Amino acid sequence: MDFARQQRDPKKHLVGISVVLLLHVLVIYALVTGLARKAVEVIKKPYDAKIIEEVKLPPPPPPPPPPQVKQIERQQPRLDTPPPKPFVPPPEVDVPQAQTAPVISATTAEPPTQPHVIEPPAPPAPPAPPVHKPSVIRGVNCPGQPAKPEYPRNAMRESISGSIFVRATVNTDGSVSNPRIAKVEGMSQNDARKYFSSTLFANATQYSCGDQDSPVDVEIEYRFTLE
Repeated sequence: MDFARQQRDPKKHLVGISVVLLLHVLVIYALVTGLARKAVEVIKKPYDAKIIEEVKLPPPPPPPPPPQVKQIERQQPRLDTPPPKPFVPPPEVDVPQAQTAPVISATTAEPPTQPHVIEPPAPPAPPAPPVHKPSVIRGVNCPGQPAKPEYPRNAMRESISGSIFVRATVNTDGSVSNPRIAKVEGMSQNDARKYFSSTLFANATQYSCGDQDSPVDVEIEYRFTLE
């Protein structure tokens, strides 16, 4: 069936039309019979307003009176009693002591004894002279010595060669720390730091020189020559 015909079918609109007609009939009936006026009159009736008085609470009871402190009267000494008698010390009596005859005792002469001679302690041995260590040990030779680092390729391309002296600190446990460039020969300081510093510093810290009494500065020479 066509959709337009379905919309034109009046049977589907009968419910809506009937509801609208019923509402119109009810409105007309209310106007004719005066129901609308009665509703307005009911709404206009005055309302009775009642004022609720505030409930007043009774006053609180008065506080209790403070406790009375009883005063203790001090008993005054009676004036009828006589004063005490002064103390009189008894007289001193010297008791005579019995005299005893002096006793004479014979003393025997003892031979003189030689005094005990205490030998003086031996003088302490003189301390060993301190071993003088040079401030910087050159050409260090350690048991755990790494191989010579490789020639940097960038330095080989630019034909940079020479000798670099790296100075470091050997700690008490044999480890090497604080490497730095002390002297450069055959090249500039800038080229040495630019091309060789990172390689030489990493190589110097790999040395294992054994236990030391105190930290010692060492100097390691690295030669880089083009053949």
